[in-house]
Amino acid sequence: MDDKAAPVQLAIDGASRRCTGCRVPADKIIDLSFAFQPIVDTRTGGAYAHEALVRGANGESAGTVLAEIDEANRYHFDQRCRTVAIEQAALLNMGGYLSINFMPNAVYQPDACIRSTLEAAERFQFASDRIIFETVEGESIISRSHLVDIFRAYRRFGFQTAIDDFGAGYSGLTLLTEFQPDLIKLDMELVRGIDTDSVRQSIARGVLSMCSDLGIRVIAEGIETRGERDFFAANGVTLMQGYFFAKPAFRSIPAPTLDWRLA
Repeated sequence: MDDKAAPVQLAIDGASRRCTGCRVPADKIIDLSFAFQPIVDTRTGGAYAHEALVRGANGESAGTVLAEIDEANRYHFDQRCRTVAIEQAALLNMGGYLSINFMPNAVYQPDACIRSTLEAAERFQFASDRIIFETVEGESIISRSHLVDIFRAYRRFGFQTAIDDFGAGYSGLTLLTEFQPDLIKLDMELVRGIDTDSVRQSIARGVLSMCSDLGIRVIAEGIETRGERDFFAANGVTLMQGYFFAKPAFRSIPAPTLDWRLA
């Protein structure tokens, strides 16, 4: 969509919605940047991917930036997040995958709304098949079927898909009956202190078994201690993310806090 495009009238689940993001008032445009945090592969000691975490242009917190989003600029913000993340990843010569968070309620037509992402990948010479799109299932305020349509479209374009904070809500399991993403990221509340909590351990093992059956890779997110890391390593999880490995770094690739390889 360009600045002169006419709004497109769309119907989603019987409710009429207007794509107004292509006409963003100047005072609604958000200047943003990114910090990057690795998702490590403990088998190789390298970064499987880096998650792009939104920040203000001068490093302001994500909360500060997200507080500026409303109906008038949501589409533009979501689109700009993708292109800026790709640009910065390319400038940093990032290896592995780039994981970008997206807002399902800012995607009106998946095939049309993905164009700027593909154009940015080509412009900055960042292979589009190295992009992961992740979202929190609960953020889909339109409908689950719309989120499934987005995921399916992104898969057709060659992107990986991921569900963040899996286990935080009530409907994640229902979503998996309709679409199985490439990755799920376990909710940090499930990860926290799991090495000393038998209830969390039982729940996690159940999720891991289910994902294994469905061909979904699991990322243990929010790892902060050696004990948490060791529990997931012992249960076959090799993709992990958290302060134990590296904190997010603003506009740069973070240095590891320790050797990512398992001792």
